[in-house]
Amino acid sequence: MELTLTSDQELLRESTSRFIAGRCPLTTVRGLVDSHTGVPEGYLRAAADLGWFALMVPEEQGGGNVSGDGVRDAALIAEERGRALQPGPFVSMNVVAAALAASGPTEAQAALLAALCRGETVATWVPGDATADAGADGGITATPAGRDFELSGQADLVQDGTLADWLLVTAGSGDDLCQFLVRVVTPGLSVVPMSGHDITQRFAAVTFDRVRVPTGSVVGERGGCRRVVERQLQLACVLSTAETIGAMDVLFEMTRAYATERTAFGRAIGSFQAVKHQLADMSLSLEAGKAIAVAAVRAVQAEQHDAGEIVSMAKAWVGDTGIDIAQGCFQIFGGIGYTWEHDLHLFLRRITMNSLLFGQPDWHRERICRMHGL
Repeated sequence: MELTLTSDQELLRESTSRFIAGRCPLTTVRGLVDSHTGVPEGYLRAAADLGWFALMVPEEQGGGNVSGDGVRDAALIAEERGRALQPGPFVSMNVVAAALAASGPTEAQAALLAALCRGETVATWVPGDATADAGADGGITATPAGRDFELSGQADLVQDGTLADWLLVTAGSGDDLCQFLVRVVTPGLSVVPMSGHDITQRFAAVTFDRVRVPTGSVVGERGGCRRVVERQLQLACVLSTAETIGAMDVLFEMTRAYATERTAFGRAIGSFQAVKHQLADMSLSLEAGKAIAVAAVRAVQAEQHDAGEIVSMAKAWVGDTGIDIAQGCFQIFGGIGYTWEHDLHLFLRRITMNSLLFGQPDWHRERICRMHGL
């Protein structure tokens, strides 16, 4: 997305691209569609060796990044992941790692953070219902039970839920929010796999039936963490958006190349005015998406006061436009694009699912209106 990269960021982008091409190209992704995890053996450990899950963790806590701008570095990796529809946790792992690093973790939480950075365990964020109010509990409540808490409720469409060993759960507690670090094997907690439109990712519905958790599992302060949750939402949205941009970019280039090679009536179909116009419109929308995605990444990196609004603008624009571009690509490819063997549908699936995660476009537009008191 970025027009100019530092030498370190360019090296990061190139090494990420080489790693993906060597360890998990699209042919490998296809072959793992029917597997339980959808992830190649040793993939997460190898990705962790490249620092994928430590980008927003300070060096003194076992993390570090390439350029000093962890969010921007993570967005570069997310974009490359989108270009090859990479499976497995990335957005969720970085959100949890960033949340733990910022919370002043306990000794046990610090040990888990180190394990996350090394790719030895998997954690995901359970934000609740993404269409709920930004400050709402999302259907998960935390009730004091002596010195402990009880969690009740359900969260659908939890990204990487079936792969996770730990859950970072955002729950409502009275008029405020609390966050808890919970093992998936905790009694009363159930994780049910969900069939997602994107067959290269794994999703789950997570149910809490009076799950008892000790006070030591609280992440950060007890209550008063709306600002922290807002930061987590911003990180999740910008990384998901960057991944979508990578998928959109590859899909458009695939279609443009096809239009110059495919002939009809003795000439390339890309020479016909109707196809030219369609490609031009898609190109303009793609470049606009790249521009607003870059603005969102930079705003979150700098922790601007209006970062939340810019992030929602980017999530809404890219969420809608990405699907429009993918459908336009189907039209240009014609019948071949609708076959299982063609990769086009895999990109459409990823773009569509990313549009739903962490708030649909309509929800983000409403969120902007709420920010302005409308």
